[in-house]
Amino acid sequence: MVGGGGHARVVICLLQKLKRYRILGYTDLKDNGNLCGAHYLGSDDELATLTAGRKKLNVVLSLGQVGLGNARYELWKRLRSHRLLFPTIISPNAIANRDVSVSEGAVVMDGVVMNSGATIGRGAIVNTNSTIEHDVVLADWTHVASGATICGGATVGSFSMIGAGATVIEGIKITSGCIVGAGATVVRDISEPGVYVGSPARRVK
Repeated sequence: MVGGGGHARVVICLLQKLKRYRILGYTDLKDNGNLCGAHYLGSDDELATLTAGRKKLNVVLSLGQVGLGNARYELWKRLRSHRLLFPTIISPNAIANRDVSVSEGAVVMDGVVMNSGATIGRGAIVNTNSTIEHDVVLADWTHVASGATICGGATVGSFSMIGAGATVIEGIKITSGCIVGAGATVVRDISEPGVYVGSPARRVK
């Protein structure tokens, strides 16, 4: 695990339910104590030592995303130099219907529904109880926060975040680098990066 905050605790619990992996511990800038049974391994600088002699070491980016996903992307680029594997993590309590594609490093939380034809990009976070309807495309390094709904055929560009409880109506296209505030409703295409709030959503920054 790379990252030792609140998001990390949730992901650790999810991994424990999957029962597919043995968690060696977590790295972080500081020791946050025992996280649901996972122990502190040191800073990210320790990864070179941890990977020595191991052919298959999985890493989960357990750094959360409030805002744009650039920080998680930059961290992933640094970690790639260690020849690590980035598994796709899908909660056993999520629903992934037929023909759903989820890319490496993505994490799908409890209660998520992903319907047929949905595509989830690399490193994406699909958070608790969110709904990803048919034929939705979430590009790389996006975050759909808890309880958000992305309706059929919508596209969310890379590095973007859809806030808790927000709704993106069917067929909408959102460009890269956008933050949609909690509870907002996106009813028109968004072609300019920025922060969008309200119902209907409007650009404020």
